[in-house]
Amino acid sequence: MVKTCSSDDDGGITRNELKEIISEYIEKKVAGKNKILIIPPDGTRFHSGAGMITEMIYKKLKENQEIEIDIMPALGTHEPMGKKALKNMFGDIPYENFIRHRWRKDTVKIGEISRDYLAELSEGRFADSIEVKINEKVVMGDYDRIISIGQVQPHVVVGMANYTKNIVVGCGGEEIINKSHYLGAVYGLERLIGRDHSPVRKLYDRIQKNMFSDLPLDYVLTVNRSHINQDRGLSDILGIFIGDDRETFSRAVNLSQQNNINYFDKPIQKFVVYLDPDEFSSTWLGNKAIYRTRLAVADGGEIIIAAPGLKTIGEDEEFDRIIRKYGYINKKKAMKLTEQNEDLQENLAVAAHLIHGSPEGRFKVTYACNPEFSSEIKNVNYNHIPLNQAEDKYEIESLEPGFNEINGEKIYYIENPATGVWVYQERF
Repeated sequence: MVKTCSSDDDGGITRNELKEIISEYIEKKVAGKNKILIIPPDGTRFHSGAGMITEMIYKKLKENQEIEIDIMPALGTHEPMGKKALKNMFGDIPYENFIRHRWRKDTVKIGEISRDYLAELSEGRFADSIEVKINEKVVMGDYDRIISIGQVQPHVVVGMANYTKNIVVGCGGEEIINKSHYLGAVYGLERLIGRDHSPVRKLYDRIQKNMFSDLPLDYVLTVNRSHINQDRGLSDILGIFIGDDRETFSRAVNLSQQNNINYFDKPIQKFVVYLDPDEFSSTWLGNKAIYRTRLAVADGGEIIIAAPGLKTIGEDEEFDRIIRKYGYINKKKAMKLTEQNEDLQENLAVAAHLIHGSPEGRFKVTYACNPEFSSEIKNVNYNHIPLNQAEDKYEIESLEPGFNEINGEKIYYIENPATGVWVYQERF
């Protein structure tokens, strides 16, 4: 089931059009089912409109009063959402319908990936077996239908987000999260972001085919415009793809690659990236400003990250400790330290994060945040300027997405780094 619109259409797919295609899907595939699990993204994907789609599906399903509906946001390693955040994203869905995924506790083993296969995928850079665990509710919850919802767009770990990543990572356990993230990092962010058939995607495809192909899983995938519609706080939806197979995802990838990869014919000397305080409170999330622009920033250039909501480094307590211990360091050093230190070996997602967040000595990263956080930012090897200084100097409140000239300086402004990827064409 597919609905797309021209990228030139104002507002993208309308709310009524979304309701129609969701109603058609439910009538064809979910009618008569009594127990449903919905797996949407969490609040870090608020702007995708997945919360609105989840609410639409929930309300349509509840027209049958007898149906049982559980909703488990695909948290992965992120902090759980509180009542206020759930209400803000998912509207009128009752709080008691939500289930929390605890990635260290709530999972069961469904299979194993061999050391040899991981070595093959990583071109010899990383060889280890993986015990694949998935949330027990997904595997053993006896649901008649599982509906996974999310946006397809360029992604730092897997190449293109969503599809089985929502299950394998969003509802996954320690080893698959840690080791798949490290696989992507040692293979190279620059080599995989924005691509479909990356080594990590091949890993997830194998897991799906061999370990949970018998689950009653449907995917509701959207492709969104890179800019946010300020009237609604969401990005316009350009396409919605509903199905249970790889082809559904591949079609969404194709549309996303056309709309969410922003090309430049020369490198950008200075990016200014704004982090919405309701969405970004840590460098763990805020470093999307680095991941998604690093292919476009010039040698000797700078990424200025305006982060009014920054409160911490890592969201997970152990992850936070390790990042503060080592700081953001280049790939070669991070891989060497990982070989030598047990805490990195046991938390490979952090080792990957250190690599992804490092400017590799090629450009400069400056966080503009509250002054009391300056020492913490500097201790993890970034630069710091007070937020009010950046707001005044770059007139952030008046910037328009794209190129701006401020006091004779040309900068490129991004209002939310989670909505696309920006690349210098010769590097991609």
